[in-house]
Amino acid sequence: MSVIFSIDINGALRKRAPESRSSEKNGIFLKGDKGVTVILIHGLTGTPNEMKFLATYLNKKGYSVACPRLAYHGEPLWSIKNAKWQDFYGSVRQALLEEVASGSNGPIFTAGLSMGALLALLLADEFKDRVCGVSCLAPTLFYDGWNTPASSFFLPLGYRTFLKHFFYYKEEPPYGIKNEVIRSRVHKYYSNARLGDMESVEQYGYPYFPITLLYQLQLLVRYLTKRLGGIRVPAQLIQAKDDDVASVKNSKFIYDRIGSEMKEMVLLYNSTMSLPRTMNVIPWRRRWRIFSAV
Repeated sequence: MSVIFSIDINGALRKRAPESRSSEKNGIFLKGDKGVTVILIHGLTGTPNEMKFLATYLNKKGYSVACPRLAYHGEPLWSIKNAKWQDFYGSVRQALLEEVASGSNGPIFTAGLSMGALLALLLADEFKDRVCGVSCLAPTLFYDGWNTPASSFFLPLGYRTFLKHFFYYKEEPPYGIKNEVIRSRVHKYYSNARLGDMESVEQYGYPYFPITLLYQLQLLVRYLTKRLGGIRVPAQLIQAKDDDVASVKNSKFIYDRIGSEMKEMVLLYNSTMSLPRTMNVIPWRRRWRIFSAV
């Protein structure tokens, strides 16, 4: 990652745009025949597209899948940069409530990537009577992977000042992607993208990462940490051993604090952060059975 400074006065002072509610932008929703629902949650500044392969795989196995688009994702950068973590949680919370309201009485499981994993844990905490298990793919509480820039040390200083509205991180290779073909496609877009470009955000996510959202992530982590001990459902944590963004300490942090009696931490030795994006789902197929049996 590299640090970008942009004096976008208008973007810093604008209020969030009204969130788009068009049906084609709401996410991925697939009906299964098992009577079991999986709520998949994409990562911060990502899109439901990064969970599409996993959603399709689970649906072919008979699971109903709901992968909502997080609030303000897919909107202009100046809009999403002013969002709060509660907005993101509200999106997945609504997806679960709609599933319950539809008359579904079967088991519900939650699973998320990166920050989405934290939101999946919050659902398990709030809806203890409905969520039967949670799976965290590359959970990210803090950025400490081998590709994290030394400048991240100064982030707490930026959080406390108005400057957080003017700084961005721009992702650099390997983008959490092991597959060379996919990585080259992402690199072509990211390396040429300018601040505010939206042309391929739907496919690849935002190339620029507002510091304001990193601050919201930290606020979410503080809140979640206090709730981990109250989560009792079966939990699994899947992390790449050589994750370039978030080290295995993230999964270990959750594993040591979560109240679940049935829990496991799975380390992948030939993968990086974007597990669904690189289609490394063989361990997922094997480990998902512990939830199928619940």
